Amino acid sequence: MNIQEYIASGILESYALGEVTDAERTNVERALTQYPEVREELRKIEEILERVAFESAIAPPLRVKEKLMARISLAKPKAKVIALTPEQPFWRYATAASIAIALFSSYLAFHYNQLWKADSMELAQIKEEKQLIAEQYNVVNQKLDKIQGDLAVIESTAFTRVVMKGTEKDKNALASVYWNPATQEVYLSIQQLKEVSRENQFQLWAIVNGKPVDAGVFDLNFAGLLKMKNINGAAAFAVTIEPRGGKEAPTLETMQVVGSVVTNPS
Repeated sequence: MNIQEYIASGILESYALGEVTDAERTNVERALTQYPEVREELRKIEEILERVAFESAIAPPLRVKEKLMARISLAKPKAKVIALTPEQPFWRYATAASIAIALFSSYLAFHYNQLWKADSMELAQIKEEKQLIAEQYNVVNQKLDKIQGDLAVIESTAFTRVVMKGTEKDKNALASVYWNPATQEVYLSIQQLKEVSRENQFQLWAIVNGKPVDAGVFDLNFAGLLKMKNINGAAAFAVTIEPRGGKEAPTLETMQVVGSVVTNPS
């Protein structure tokens, strides 16, 4: 197993949020027992989610407590009055407990008042940490949304998967295209491609009626699926290396992968 790819897949975030199937849960728990790196990454994810939950908690307005206490007072039956005597030790304990609670409440009031009076630098630091946690939480959510979107494409029967295998330039190269003939949508998935210089980019081509049609340029700095240009009537797809920004016609000598569209018989 490639541990870094497994961690980057987003499965641990889904596991922490309880959004996995039984089979995925079994696989994650097996990985947790086998790989310390996976356990450590899950610990970090859970720590972020826990901090976000606490930092995002909102104290209810004071009027909510007032209304609640008023309802309790109205609903509570009148208690029978019992005369107290020194021989009833229970009430002495109750009185002592009341004093202890009052003292503790006073301490809490003083403590939070001191916190409220913290200097501006400390408050700014707290706000900065809270903002960082919120940003991390948004990143996790965006990552989960991206994974769910990619899975919807991969699992959809409306999309045809075109496997593009390596050419003589790089026999180990491998990539795939998910193409929807009806909507003309094209998504690219990279399994193995070598990095190129900053002056160059990869360019995806579709063969339509025997002619290459530009489907967009891309770098390797993405995970999952990458949305490319819409294509109508493709018979094959290929990837070449071109100057940054792409070209109007492919440089066949730099072709890295190529694959034909195979339509499933109805």
